[in-house]
Amino acid sequence: MKHCILAKYRPEVYPRRQELLPRIRQIFSAASVYPNCVARDNRYDVLIVLDMAPEALPVYDASAMHHLWKEEFGPLLAQKAIFDFEA
Repeated sequence: MKHCILAKYRPEVYPRRQELLPRIRQIFSAASVYPNCVARDNRYDVLIVLDMAPEALPVYDASAMHHLWKEEFGPLLAQKAIFDFEA
């Protein structure tokens, strides 16, 4: 399945959004990271897509990668959405 994390930065973080991409890519080195290419207030800023089996979600939740993301980027986010689908 695809595990998608869609995140929107806080307004004060938005001007630094490009500077944050290398760290996101480092944390999620096994994932695809897509920055938004349209600057509008009603858009999210980054999409992270991981491939995993549905039963791997508890392992991911406990992983260092997930904890780093939450610790480092949680305070920078205004919103996030999680979406899982099978392709």
